[in-house]
Amino acid sequence: MKHSTTPQTRRGHRGGPARRIGRTLALVLPVVLVLSGTLAVTRVNWTGSPRSSVLTATDVTDAQVSSKAVAQAPQDVLREQLMTELQDKNPGQVLTHLQQAVNGHPSLARHCTSIARALGRAAVRMYGASRAQSYARPVCDTSFASGVLAAHS
Repeated sequence: MKHSTTPQTRRGHRGGPARRIGRTLALVLPVVLVLSGTLAVTRVNWTGSPRSSVLTATDVTDAQVSSKAVAQAPQDVLREQLMTELQDKNPGQVLTHLQQAVNGHPSLARHCTSIARALGRAAVRMYGASRAQSYARPVCDTSFASGVLAAHS
């Protein structure tokens, strides 16, 4: 039996363009989410005074930033990031980002329900109960919808 010296190529779904794009998105998306959350936090008015609408990162001392970063768990960081995002985007987009974060970091799955409920309560405060309910969908076992209901009751 004679063996060929040319390597055989496998045919199938391995290494196709869709898989490469998926891998790239899986690597890039978490970085983008973290960076956008960091930038969003620097734009929030933390002072409480309406005339100073932007707090720059240089306004906060390094000690405050490092102690806060060490003290917060990943689910708390995600919750704050999504609540901040809810200020600028509709709840549907925020729920999509929650689902993506949980898919990218399965350890966050056990916190998904509480985060979705908090987003539902916040959406009621921003949009009213009926409009907030229109954004509900099955993210984290419909916890967003239960948050809307709890805030409305």
